Amino acid sequence: MSEDQKTGFTEVVRLHEKRENARQGGGPDKIKRQHDRGKLTARERLDRLFDPGTFCEMAILGGEIVESPDADGVVAGYGKIEGRYAGVVAYDYTVKGGSMGQIGEEKASRIREIALKSKFPMIWLLDSGGARIDPKSGFGANTDNTERVAIFANTGYLFKEESLMSGVIPLVGAMLGPGFAGTAYIPGLSDFVPMVKDKSFMGLAGPALVKMVIGEDISENDLGGSKVHCEISGVGDLEVEDDASCIQAIRDYLSFFPSNCDEKPPRREFSGDPTGLIDDKILSIVPENPREAYNMHRLIKMIVDDGYFFEMKPRWGKNMITGFGRIGGYPIGIVANNPMAYGGVIDINASDKATRLIWVCDAFNIPLLFLSDVPGFMVGSKAEKDGIIRHGAKFIHAVAEATVPKFTIIIRKSYGAGYYAMCGKAFDPDLIVAWPTGEISVMGAEGMISIFAKKMLDAAPEEERAAMIAGMADMIKPHLNVKAAAAQGYIDDIIDPRETKRVLFQALEFTKNKTIFRHPRKHGVYPV
Repeated sequence: MSEDQKTGFTEVVRLHEKRENARQGGGPDKIKRQHDRGKLTARERLDRLFDPGTFCEMAILGGEIVESPDADGVVAGYGKIEGRYAGVVAYDYTVKGGSMGQIGEEKASRIREIALKSKFPMIWLLDSGGARIDPKSGFGANTDNTERVAIFANTGYLFKEESLMSGVIPLVGAMLGPGFAGTAYIPGLSDFVPMVKDKSFMGLAGPALVKMVIGEDISENDLGGSKVHCEISGVGDLEVEDDASCIQAIRDYLSFFPSNCDEKPPRREFSGDPTGLIDDKILSIVPENPREAYNMHRLIKMIVDDGYFFEMKPRWGKNMITGFGRIGGYPIGIVANNPMAYGGVIDINASDKATRLIWVCDAFNIPLLFLSDVPGFMVGSKAEKDGIIRHGAKFIHAVAEATVPKFTIIIRKSYGAGYYAMCGKAFDPDLIVAWPTGEISVMGAEGMISIFAKKMLDAAPEEERAAMIAGMADMIKPHLNVKAAAAQGYIDDIIDPRETKRVLFQALEFTKNKTIFRHPRKHGVYPV
């Protein structure tokens, strides 16, 4: 072997040593500490995320020390999920607490650029202390080194780029640990935000800064844990038990989506017969008593393939159900009123929840199914002060603007502006049908009576009013039934509930190549 060959061989050996050093992250002690917290390391997460042998890491040699790189606390690259490429930035908590430093952000910027140019999904696995306040490799300073403070003036590209990627490629911001300050806006700008229970937290400031600024002494969990964001704020989409469940949720979510906005969503093989009748059990789901609640989740699972429904935000805005399913293998987004929560009335959170799903589906060519059983929008002084008109208008705006195939089924009642928001006739549904139990009206019978018979009721003895209202309501209710709407051709059909899957499958088939004209514009002025 010549001297040049020996030198080359030595350099190759040293290269592999450097790579292996970087793969060790913060070292055995910090990896053990990560495991003791019940968390996987960044690289263990990637092993579960991507199909075996497909992950290609970029800039593994990044770090402050050239001869001993640690990847600067960020693992970046791309790989395949069910045979399709996706990009990833995984923050490694074993290295500098997974904080965002200058080198790490150079790496992250590179993979964002590649994902957008190549048009495949972008995933962030977040387990980070936020921006690195370090005078050597971060954005902080001490008395000996103040020069790095100015570097912050040249940051923020991450959030601009993520905003511009939105609607072009699917964006996933998975919370597997802390994500305070800058890292909180990554999930905030993402399409899908799963959170690991009791392990993940996010907020614009961590507990220490909160205490310093406003004097509030609070734990990470109470400030921005998974319960806060999956049940109260609505920022989180799904609370999961552990890292493995979180990674699986990402894979499941992306299975409904195309790689980018220019593609159709992938159709899966379905072994059943989508044109067959649903089991007779579906006939007993809606009670005879129109005031009695029923399980809309059960109804959805009887319609979708294999009873599999991927629900979004299940613990927030419970009066609205949103998520993804398949019919005959075709992905479909589902927006359904939930009679078991506030009677299915649409309030502020329900409006925002439905709007969110509509925007995501419309961006990525996923057809929409509306299952309508809605008494209308929430009324009252509290609702008005909270902005129900603004939030409801946002919902209606989203339904009107959506150009994907839209299908509406009136399950029971569909009253007032709730009928509009759940894709009524005027909002261009490609299919609008009703079950025999369906009703369409400006409002319920009792509401009408409270207006047109107000003087009569006011004049009647109080003990007789309930009977008067019931008697008049019984006279009005038959006219609310969808039979009249069907007779006038305002809806396409009244169907046997057992035919629901067949009807939807046929609609998905005939709308595969749907195109629709919209007047050219930059964008609507959204009521937000």
